Amino acid sequence: MKGKKSIPKKTRKYQRKKTRRISVKYRWYVLFAILCILTAACFHYREGIRYYVKTAYNKIFAPEIAEDNKVTLQDIRNIEVFKRHDKMLFGFDVSHYQKEIQWHTIDSIYKDFPLDFVFIRATMGADGYDKTFSYNWKKAKSRLLIRGAYHYYRPDENSVLQAQNFINNVHLEPGDFIPVLDIEELPKEQSVANLKVGLKKWLSIVEEHYKAKPIIYSGEHFYNKYLKEDFGDYPVWIANYNFFVENIKEEWHFWQFSDKGSLSGIETKIDLNIFQGSRYDIKKYVLQ
Repeated sequence: MKGKKSIPKKTRKYQRKKTRRISVKYRWYVLFAILCILTAACFHYREGIRYYVKTAYNKIFAPEIAEDNKVTLQDIRNIEVFKRHDKMLFGFDVSHYQKEIQWHTIDSIYKDFPLDFVFIRATMGADGYDKTFSYNWKKAKSRLLIRGAYHYYRPDENSVLQAQNFINNVHLEPGDFIPVLDIEELPKEQSVANLKVGLKKWLSIVEEHYKAKPIIYSGEHFYNKYLKEDFGDYPVWIANYNFFVENIKEEWHFWQFSDKGSLSGIETKIDLNIFQGSRYDIKKYVLQ
């Protein structure tokens, strides 16, 4: 274009070299930042990574002692959560979805963390009964685990019949957990206010029968939004599977922190739980 000054060739060449040097410099900065993040992640999840490496080594060089379960990223996170709470008690929960459990192999999880308790689904709604409950209930006792029975609450079914269903099918003994109510869903045919009325009926009937205040299980969001205000004086078992939540909250008695645990003797994934306390503390939630 007329009147526009041209840039000398030598200057243009210098500018291109300078741009390339800056580009290379920033690439090294980015690479360094990535290495720092990876190093921090490896350190943070070091126990889980150690388990992964050990398991992979055994599968190649010592298959006779290798575990059958495939180690996943979730297992690495599970191990780190267990490690952070190594002064507390660990457990799991099961239902018919876990199929036939080889209870004689149940002892510890990831070989390093002893299991102290198990929650077992017993009943659902007004007339549902978990077909594996009786078997699992007996076998859990044979493994010297503190066992708990829970009822899956169906919000559109009669609460009195649901309470009676649980009572008719669950005989609790001294040493068992107090009853557990699992509530996860909103009703489709009634209001939240009526749901709360039904829950209070179930809890009252069951408490009167077993002479113990039940534990309430629910997801963190559901509990905080719909239950905490009216049922805050009940012991709580809260589900929160957020990968980046790694510490139990002060107000939770039990924390279900994963639904993707691996345990030798169970072919499906399982829910993993932590009790916030010691063997002495857990007595408050066990029938005497």
